Amino acid sequence: MRTINTGTSAVVFSDVSELPSSVQQLMNKAVEARKKAYAPYSKFCVGVAVLLANNQVILGNNQESAAYPSGMCAERVAIWKASSEHPGVVVKQLVITASSQHNKVSKPVGPCGACRQTLSEYEINQKEPIEVYFMGEVGEVVRTDSLLSLLPFSFDSSYL
Repeated sequence: MRTINTGTSAVVFSDVSELPSSVQQLMNKAVEARKKAYAPYSKFCVGVAVLLANNQVILGNNQESAAYPSGMCAERVAIWKASSEHPGVVVKQLVITASSQHNKVSKPVGPCGACRQTLSEYEINQKEPIEVYFMGEVGEVVRTDSLLSLLPFSFDSSYL
């Protein structure tokens, strides 16, 4: 048996007020995006704000469909919109917030596996890390310096 250091590291903030002001502003935009999510079935709303190197902020939210699982996660909505509107521009930061109409979400909600895979491809292709912040509706906020720290041993085009 051996231990492998995957480089995974995270910083946990007790709440949004501990974040740098620029990230607080980005999180506020993600909250506004979350409020516009279309989630009539799960009642679980996710909002994302993506900061690009050209200082543009792209928003995304989850979009559901009665024909489960043909909805789309907020993270992929935002990253594809960023790539579509600003091709080749480096993604610097991605912030995520989630809420539920069933209960108050007080634990950090990171991207699902499909979103981690999609987002990792952008980070690999741009050859620069994407700083990620994620939270629930209230409470702790997690920061990672790289999307790939959320997906060690990632699969990419080098295997094809």
